[in-house]
Order: sequence, then structure tokens, then C-alpha cells
Amino acid sequence: MNGITRGLTQNQAHTAPDSPDRRLRGRTYAIPFDAVWNASLSLAQGGIRGWSVVSSDDEEGVIVAESKTLIWRFIDDVVITIGLDENAQTRVDARSQSRVGNADLGRNPRTLRSFFRKLDRALSAQPGQILDATRSLQDVAE
Repeated sequence: MNGITRGLTQNQAHTAPDSPDRRLRGRTYAIPFDAVWNASLSLAQGGIRGWSVVSSDDEEGVIVAESKTLIWRFIDDVVITIGLDENAQTRVDARSQSRVGNADLGRNPRTLRSFFRKLDRALSAQPGQILDATRSLQDVAE
């Protein structure tokens, strides 16, 4: 589905390791959980304009936030999940969904892409610390 069709027919976006949009594949970091959790929570608590945290649970690895648009003040619900994958690397996925309307004009994917760009910067993540979620550590070593 191209971006125009998606923007006119959907009001949500989520990450997945196999997403056709590489920018919506989430992140697997070779960075400790605590550092990723703290950076994500800091961004959601005001490190990104218009965002506020509704709830957070570090044991479950879930941050629930609201993202408010600047002009129209529409609210999108954002859920960030952080946990360890099968290789004990920190995995971050997210979902953003508009509360009203049937089309988001691409806002939700932009929200998620922006969050991950800012998270990469907040972590000072180097290329070797952002792993490809579609490949195992054994594949990377070979």
C-alpha cells in the first residue's frame, strides 16, 4: 500500500520486524534495558513536544502515552513496549492510533518514526548497537 492510500484509509501504525517500511521495523539495541527504558520514558514525558505519559510499568516494559497535535489538538494514543528478545538484546516496538477519524494523513507513522529517531539520538546509539531484528546474532557474526 502506498503512503497516500495508507494515509487516507488508516488511522493507526505499528512497528514490526518485517514491515515494508524499514523505518517502522522497531529497534533491537545492544544497549541495556535500563538505559533504553529511561531514555524512552524521558522522551514520552515531555522530551517530544505534545507527548505526555498516561502510565508506565518497567516490569511489564510498557509505556502508554498521548501525543497531541500542535494545531488541531487531536490526540493519538501511543504504546511503547520494551523487552528482551531471545538473544537478550533490548527490543523496542510501538503503536500509535488516532482517537478520532478513519484516516490520519500519515501522522501515526510519522509519530513513530520521529520517536525512534529521537530515541537513537538520546541513546547515542552507534551503528553496531542498532541490530537488524530480522537476523539472529549468529547470522550477524557470520
